[in-house]
Amino acid sequence: MSKSEFFVRLFSLLMFVGVLSVTALAQSAAQQPPSYGSPITLAQARKVAAAAEAEAAKNKWNVVIAIVDTGGNLVLLERMDDTQIFSIEIAQKKARTANGMRRPSKVFDDLVAAGGVGVRVLGIDQLVPIEGGIPLMVDGKIVGAIGVSGVTSQQDGQIAAAGVAALK
Repeated sequence: MSKSEFFVRLFSLLMFVGVLSVTALAQSAAQQPPSYGSPITLAQARKVAAAAEAEAAKNKWNVVIAIVDTGGNLVLLERMDDTQIFSIEIAQKKARTANGMRRPSKVFDDLVAAGGVGVRVLGIDQLVPIEGGIPLMVDGKIVGAIGVSGVTSQQDGQIAAAGVAALK
């Protein structure tokens, strides 16, 4: 292969990658995350936490459940008996990640797991790219988020999803 053929192929490859990048950016821009609504009430937070706790208890999983409002402020925190202490902080950070980024923390877990450019999310201060944080929605608007920590991240996500379902 001559140098000119090499550069033509390289240029074609770079153009292809560029088109893919622009397409991906356009798709992500079109999928705007939901906007924020009024902050979650204590009554709503209690309902979410009760459903999450019931899911955890049903499976005999000891966890911490954190509910934050639209500003990322703690509204409610429950630590089930015999849950490791560090899960208190992790649950809150998962909830703040989901609230602040307006999407489940699993999205960032998946980005890191995929490697490549997705690993860049590790550089975002305070973001916890671990499943278990999910935004809480009322009438299509984010009112806060739930974060769960204490078992595997997949199990934390299952418990958080049970809490989310209670708000609907």
